[in-house]
Amino acid sequence: MNKLYLISSIIALTIGMTAGTSTFAQETNEQPLHDHGHDVDVVFATASPHKKSRFDILQGSNILSDDKLQESLEATIGETLSNLPGVSSTAFGQGASRPIIRGLGGDRIRVLINGIGSIDASSTSPDHAVAGDPLTAERIEILRGASTLLYGNNAVGGVVNIIDNRIPFYVPENGVSGRARLSVDSVSNDRSGGGAVDFAVTDNFVVHVDGYFRRTDDFSIPGYAESARQRALEEAEHEEEQFGSVENSDVDNKGGTFGAGWIGENFNFGMSFNINDSDYGVPAHGHEHGEEEEEIVRINLDQKRFDLKGDIQQDFLVFEEARLRFGYADYKHIELEGDEVGTTFTNKGWEGRLEFVQQQVGNLHGTVGVQIRDRDFSAIGEEAFVAPNDTFQWGVFALEEIEIEPITFEFGGRFDRQTTENKALNIKRSYNSLSFSGGAAIHPTENDLIGISLSRSERAPTPEELFSNGPHLATNAFEVGDINLDTEKAISAELTLKRNLGRFSGSVNVYHTWYKDFIFQDESGTEVDGLNLLQFRAQDATFYGAEAEMAYTLIDNESYAVILSASGDVIHARFANNGGVIPRIPAASGSAGIEYQSNNFDVGTNVRYVAGRTTTAPGVLPTDGFTTVDASVTWRPFGTERDLNVRFQALNLTNAERRQHASFLKDLVPLPGRNFRLSVNYGF
Repeated sequence: MNKLYLISSIIALTIGMTAGTSTFAQETNEQPLHDHGHDVDVVFATASPHKKSRFDILQGSNILSDDKLQESLEATIGETLSNLPGVSSTAFGQGASRPIIRGLGGDRIRVLINGIGSIDASSTSPDHAVAGDPLTAERIEILRGASTLLYGNNAVGGVVNIIDNRIPFYVPENGVSGRARLSVDSVSNDRSGGGAVDFAVTDNFVVHVDGYFRRTDDFSIPGYAESARQRALEEAEHEEEQFGSVENSDVDNKGGTFGAGWIGENFNFGMSFNINDSDYGVPAHGHEHGEEEEEIVRINLDQKRFDLKGDIQQDFLVFEEARLRFGYADYKHIELEGDEVGTTFTNKGWEGRLEFVQQQVGNLHGTVGVQIRDRDFSAIGEEAFVAPNDTFQWGVFALEEIEIEPITFEFGGRFDRQTTENKALNIKRSYNSLSFSGGAAIHPTENDLIGISLSRSERAPTPEELFSNGPHLATNAFEVGDINLDTEKAISAELTLKRNLGRFSGSVNVYHTWYKDFIFQDESGTEVDGLNLLQFRAQDATFYGAEAEMAYTLIDNESYAVILSASGDVIHARFANNGGVIPRIPAASGSAGIEYQSNNFDVGTNVRYVAGRTTTAPGVLPTDGFTTVDASVTWRPFGTERDLNVRFQALNLTNAERRQHASFLKDLVPLPGRNFRLSVNYGF
């Protein structure tokens, strides 16, 4: 079934390319009325210091902004992105869900806020939330794959950059600009809203203020919280089963930012201060720990964050621009077991980047830079599965690009030094990591791209992988690290095909990654105090897969447009030498949609299928596939004259039972059931 999805996606893209060539070769200047389905020309800031268009990027990528972002918004960043090709989520309820890209999660995916890490505890466990809410985002950029060297050697799986303009870098055209959103839904009684305002104090000085809130009740589900397979294993031992809703899945989030920026002719500088406060339940039945049943767990999260940003556009030495990014955060979350404090997690950390953009010499231009990160982390209490630790990392990198028509060559390198200290045991581990990447983009025509990229990367083990030794109730596990772990090495290859011609745009990415000493949690099948024993080990592994997406404007005239879209992805991940499948790899998926667009109304529907997973790792139950049907209607009462829209969405219309194979909770908690959402969005 997975191979069938891959083949059908590639065939669909090929047919679309052929149609675009034969039928619309003379219409290269035509664009759909709203251009929602064709975002390949949008500038992509995260992929390169040179701000390429999405069309020129040699790896899988997506941008969510404007209407597409508003349509996709969910309570967490993981669920907001989970319908994109190659992206899934940890699906840990409405309070915590992190992206999984091409089967990789945790520390292998860097979640950034304006180019700097989120500086929280979200990568240490799936029940820990990202310290930020998608409500604040103006756009979200997603890079899939390992060929980026800008953001650290641990971005081997991909990068998610949440861009919110909290530090203003432009002067509003009329002296003031802003945006606001209000939303309610039926599946969780969600009441959420957010807004941001930028206003010019002088011709050069701009102030930014934003805020958001989100309050939900427990979310509804189609049937039992536990899967049929899980209930069969337990043989109805529990007298009371959760049915129709998920207990302890409510959320109460709020936050705000104050920022200011000075915008000069050749110099921009700004700063911001942000507060994020979240209280959410960790949904699941109380796990039995020994002879006792655990209390319901809630997490109270608090983060205070300070950011700096500066650009100088001035020729000096061989450079033409310098860019500074810095973020400091004081993060704390308390896990409450009933009325008692169970475990307190803290993370005081900072991250800084300094980039120098080179002057172009002939056809050559590039960037060099340095990045420094520090993380002082502690966990104190019953679920302190990892000892307090401090991690310091610095790295230097260089990225270069040379154009030799009709080929553009890209190459780069990065060196990182990481030192991690276990404060309780007074143990230090240090690692040197060396990474390289190279690629070539061939343009057979101005509307086509064939890209090949190769990379060799190293990732140092995290403190959790080294020093864990204790109960982790959120994943029903007793986790044990290995202080002898070495760096994880990967060689990746990716082939990219893209076309943007007239009414058609599409892309296919095929990738293969060979890991040496891939670090994973081995489920031994034994128990410690009633918890599954998970031991961090290293073993060679192979990941390969593909993603495809396309958009085709079926009808385009002065008053309306009709756009067809489709996407799909598939991934396989196995240990080398017939060592079996890697746990919790997302299943293949595919979707198809049609949308009518006009000045005053958009109407669309989308069908998405996620395949089941029948071949699984030991200790992981199979997962059934599911199909969802979504529909939406958007009304713009003033057309294009004013930026105001009212959107009604009907999500999961068939009330399908949906379980993410990648989630630790997949057999205890499904995704939400049928949902009706009403939102109002306004910009000025």
